[in-house]
Amino acid sequence: MSEPTRSRSLQYAQVVFALIIREITTRYGRSPGGYVWAFLEPVATIAILSIAFSQFAKNPPLGENFAVFFATGFIPFHIFNDIAANGGTAVLQNRPLMRFPVVTPFGAVIARFILSLGTQLIVGGIVFLGLFLIVGQPENISIPPLLLAIASAAILGLGVGTTNALLFSLFPVWRNIWAIISRSLFVISGVFFIYEQVPEHLQKLLWWNPLTHVVGETRRSFYPSYEGAYISIWYVFLIGILFFIVGGILLVRFRGSVIESE
Repeated sequence: MSEPTRSRSLQYAQVVFALIIREITTRYGRSPGGYVWAFLEPVATIAILSIAFSQFAKNPPLGENFAVFFATGFIPFHIFNDIAANGGTAVLQNRPLMRFPVVTPFGAVIARFILSLGTQLIVGGIVFLGLFLIVGQPENISIPPLLLAIASAAILGLGVGTTNALLFSLFPVWRNIWAIISRSLFVISGVFFIYEQVPEHLQKLLWWNPLTHVVGETRRSFYPSYEGAYISIWYVFLIGILFFIVGGILLVRFRGSVIESE
């Protein structure tokens, strides 16, 4: 690597690191409880779902514990959704800083991706650890599929977040549209059910939803008896990388429009 290239890379890394520190301060340092809220949301959601569904069924579709079942669905979805949401607003909330040439829309997205991923990994780890301490480890967990599921959720979130960063800036109405889409994804991504439970004609539609595969892969890692024959985790990576490449190229190409648009 040449000296100019090394110098530019170092400068870029320093800018991204500075943006991460700023995000930590603004996102978690100014609200009561700070990081505590990042843990309360998934814990509260899993608890409410477990209590509600346990009133109507004796056992969840997999295993015997509702909390573990919903955690294996909600945590991977939450990783994707948090990364996608924060990436999408990266440009809007850092626009004043982008008057400086060293601060780019793409850099802001990467900074938020790193912070969101790190936060959600800690949150997910604590949630699962807490469940194991309370109810005991349900079955032998297979680590490779779990890591693959988390990585696919992160890449998909990065891709969607990068594309949304462009769309949120150029088309403000897309924020409202995406809010509707993300709420719908929560319902149809398998958090409440398993793929095999739905009618075959609906399975064909749900297969195209990448999050269906992410949740399925997560559950396959926790429940060895669950085959999940429909799962294609590389399809998720393909969609995530495609959105990331297209969104990244357009962010660089239309940097001026993205920064100046209101």
